[in-house]
Amino acid sequence: MMTRFPLPFPGCTGKAGGMTPLGFVGLGAMGGRIAGRLLATGHQVHGTNRTQAKAAALITNGLIWDDTPREVAQASAVVFSMVTDDAALEAIASGADGILAGLAPGTFWVDMSTVSPATSAALAERARALGAAMLDAPVSGSVHEAEGGKLAIMAGGRADAFAAVEPLLRELGPVVRHVGANGQGLRLKLAVNISLAAQMLAFSEGVLLAERGGIDRALAVEVMAQSSIGSPFLRGRAPLVLELPDEAWFDIELARKDIRLALATAQQDDVRLPSAALADKWLTTATSLGYGHRDVASLHAILAQTGATLTAAEKHPSGPIGRAA
Repeated sequence: MMTRFPLPFPGCTGKAGGMTPLGFVGLGAMGGRIAGRLLATGHQVHGTNRTQAKAAALITNGLIWDDTPREVAQASAVVFSMVTDDAALEAIASGADGILAGLAPGTFWVDMSTVSPATSAALAERARALGAAMLDAPVSGSVHEAEGGKLAIMAGGRADAFAAVEPLLRELGPVVRHVGANGQGLRLKLAVNISLAAQMLAFSEGVLLAERGGIDRALAVEVMAQSSIGSPFLRGRAPLVLELPDEAWFDIELARKDIRLALATAQQDDVRLPSAALADKWLTTATSLGYGHRDVASLHAILAQTGATLTAAEKHPSGPIGRAA
């Protein structure tokens, strides 16, 4: 089958002498920053978003605006996408104006959304039927890592497709791994996010326990983050427990969505995820209290706010060191 673009792509690193035409669909908090990174490294980037206003700064910096995902895909050798959930991904993929309608044989679709592995794998089959190749390539990292090209990327899909786009992915982060077939990049991303939510919840619990005993919160945060529990994630998030940012790095609703995807995937595989289930409970509580669009570091505030409503069982747990029932 004839391909529109040869492999590997010429000029894929953005150097002079021929650039790979790229596209990006979904220019929100993370997607916009990743698209900005591709622009900054010298690529021609076509893009679109549900609301054009969010792309204003990118357009000023050289983004070529297209009105539909189909037009972006038609203009691109590699089209990236990043949206919030399964429904949003299906919306940009399907229909007369969707990405699939614009994919040509030999082109590539790299979806960086965190969605259901099954949904992504089904879309990959539809892309394959068109002679194109799709990778799921979710990222680990916040807006700051996206801006600085320091994301970790885990990709699922055909090995030859991964090899073709790997140089582009390495412009976005130093850790880029092919982990298996379509959907498996997403499965690994969900595994990562279980730990992120559980770490943030446990850290918040510890800080609250310390400060309720009279220890200064800032001191507790500093010492705990520098202790043996201080993962890179916790050390980056620790200051947010003292002062929540106006713009969430990773908001509560997105965290809850990812945890529920993990729980649904685990249920299909008969895997128990007790820490994910507990995280889901507290992320749901946070949403009900109006923290849905605040950073996950707000779990500390949620625990502090709900302390007065502990049940009798929670105040006096049964067991060897609790009061007997």
